[in-house]
Amino acid sequence: MADLRLSIRVMCTLGLRGLLDEVTPALEGRGLYFAPSYGATNVLLPKIATGEIADIAILTNEAIEGLIEHGTLAAGSRRDLARSSIGIAVKAGAPKPDISTPEAFKHALLLARSIAFSRSGASGIHFANLISQLGIATEVAGKARIFDGVVGQLAARGEVEIAVQQVSELKLVDGIDIVGPLPEALQKVTVFSAGVFAASTRPAAAGLFIDALRTGHIAAVMRKQGLEPIAGPR
Repeated sequence: MADLRLSIRVMCTLGLRGLLDEVTPALEGRGLYFAPSYGATNVLLPKIATGEIADIAILTNEAIEGLIEHGTLAAGSRRDLARSSIGIAVKAGAPKPDISTPEAFKHALLLARSIAFSRSGASGIHFANLISQLGIATEVAGKARIFDGVVGQLAARGEVEIAVQQVSELKLVDGIDIVGPLPEALQKVTVFSAGVFAASTRPAAAGLFIDALRTGHIAAVMRKQGLEPIAGPR
């Protein structure tokens, strides 16, 4: 087992947790041992603001750029890793609603008896805005479960009919069926990026870790995890 004191410390969005879990052996095979902590970008940002540091942050591209501008992350260290779409899931074996068009999606939300989405994640923030745009915020609010975490678990346990989150986060959960992404006209694609902390004591290792996440082998795993890789070095 690697010495955690020598591991690369990574503060990472939940959207890439499944990816890092799967590629851990490949990264460790390259000598890139790491100690991750996971959370929604808007959960990790306050921790960083109060002084918590690591070697690498993997968050939304806007958050990474903001941390670079603030001087928390090293200038020039941002690397875009993957694009992520929002989707919905139901308990495994349950009927899958039609979400093929904006109108069908709206109808599915109105018919559902219960819906879960995240409070602070990029998907949850977009969904909250979306139901307002669709004119159904009041109806959905009355049957919603909103919290920070992997909302697909509620669908797996049968506590809600529909779970809304990044597809890559839904893929973390056993016992659900992913219905598909939101209709294109309602979709919000999030770019996840990485940056190196200016106070990192292992900036070279952090850079190698980020470069490893942009290789062809990792790109194949990203697609499996519901992410669209952004081209990097081969």
